[in-house]
Amino acid sequence: MTKTWLRKWPNNVPHTIAYPNLSLPELLANAAEKYSQNTALLSSNSKLTYRELDSLCDRFAASLLSLNVKKGDRVALLLPNIPQFLICYFGAMRVGAIVVPCNPFHKERELEFQLSDSGAETVVTLDTSLGLVTSVKKKTGLRNVIATALPDDLEHLTKAQKDGAERRNASQYSDTIRLLDLLREHRETGLRTEIDPKRDTALLQYTGGTTGVPKAAVLSHRNLAVNAVQFGSWLMVTGDEREIVLAVLPLFHIFGMTAAMNMPISRGETVVLIPRFEPLEVLQAIEKNAVTFFPGVPTMFIALMNHDRLAEFNLKGVRLCVSGGAPLPIEVIREFEPFIGGKLVEGYGLTEASPVTHCNPVDGPEKIRAGSIGVPLPDTEARIVDIETGERELPLNEVGELVVRGPQIMSEYWNHPEETQATLRDGWLYTGDIAKMDEDGYFYIIDRKKDMLNVSGLKVWPKEIEEILYEHPAVKEAAVVGVSDPYRGETVKAYLALKDGFKERVSADEIIQFCRERIAAYKAPTLVEFLCELPKSSTGKILRRTLR
Repeated sequence: MTKTWLRKWPNNVPHTIAYPNLSLPELLANAAEKYSQNTALLSSNSKLTYRELDSLCDRFAASLLSLNVKKGDRVALLLPNIPQFLICYFGAMRVGAIVVPCNPFHKERELEFQLSDSGAETVVTLDTSLGLVTSVKKKTGLRNVIATALPDDLEHLTKAQKDGAERRNASQYSDTIRLLDLLREHRETGLRTEIDPKRDTALLQYTGGTTGVPKAAVLSHRNLAVNAVQFGSWLMVTGDEREIVLAVLPLFHIFGMTAAMNMPISRGETVVLIPRFEPLEVLQAIEKNAVTFFPGVPTMFIALMNHDRLAEFNLKGVRLCVSGGAPLPIEVIREFEPFIGGKLVEGYGLTEASPVTHCNPVDGPEKIRAGSIGVPLPDTEARIVDIETGERELPLNEVGELVVRGPQIMSEYWNHPEETQATLRDGWLYTGDIAKMDEDGYFYIIDRKKDMLNVSGLKVWPKEIEEILYEHPAVKEAAVVGVSDPYRGETVKAYLALKDGFKERVSADEIIQFCRERIAAYKAPTLVEFLCELPKSSTGKILRRTLR
């Protein structure tokens, strides 16, 4: 196939890369050897160097061995963005265990499903979630429950002998093992489990996938390590300086895991951990820690640019923001970019691809990147195929399904052979996203295949209407869904959250007329509902399915 995107390839980014044949914990070990005294993690008022982080990962690995956790066993992490996540993530992989990241805000039914489906026998959780874990333990295969505390434990982790409070917090759960006790009792052994990066599974990452059915993408060490290197190579044009990376994206989510953890850790950079997105806390953290790289989702940038104290903070040290997880409205780029010292660009990926496959060049001109997810990363192929069969490659600028291929693509879905067969065909990953490619090789997501509306027999894509809605000066957040209509089959409904100062001043009729003046009448909303806030996932993605 012709790689059209190479015609306008970004400066200083290689077309292909010689990837190190290393596991993820080996990437950390290499960084610890090369950058031993560099700051690896910053959290609240504490920090860990690379040497300290690597040592603590070794101690956790030794702890797991003492609990008879062996290669191939699943270790679930029910943790927010705190140092313990990285310690347990890399430490578990160091013994060859497979990590199962879980959302700390899961309810009982959701957690029970993931633990049972993955076959996890060990879980590391916050003490505040012990009640939840205990309630599902008898219904799953759990045998080891390891607990830790939410407050910033960096000093405890490096000077565990001073600890006492954390053990008292979990005294009501007699069968719980304290993480700090394990780290205090076990020292680095230098023991390394033999790992084949290409064949050995590192991660079971749960996703709705292209069908919405919860299942785990099976990702190898090589999948994840390659994507960290691919994405890191894309950012090299921001300069030779080491980045200070804001980790406010949840690390249990694949985008946060790669962009805010694996990538910077592999390069010896500093990760600033924020347990949960709070706009004011993020603004303070960016200024205080001189953050240079901020990966996020559109709703994060929307919340920041609408914060009433935004102008008080100096964000000019931020050289680059990369938005993913959901389409980035053009208006958000235009309004947010003046507040930072560099650019806000859109990228694209999905769990099954570790996740990044596309990104806009960070030195690309505005006219090229506006509305585009950019071009494929090094060693990544992409094409547009017909929606009906998925077998016919379409010409430039024709709309079809986006399929991708590359070394970062998963091997299968865990215990879902039929889903695997439907999603992976001849090495190509069928994304379920409807897109087009222009004459310069830039890709544009039109919408999700499953989100397409059929209005009187005509295709309508919600993303196109949402872009128009964001142009209205009163609109803070927008989402469009289809609702049943006896005459049209489906009709367009818009859910809106308005900016402060506009509430109760804007009518549904005004919004409908605003859209009718800019797009064909059949695409314009016929129904508008105003909400204080639109429902979002744990990563900040607006949930159309909830609105439906």
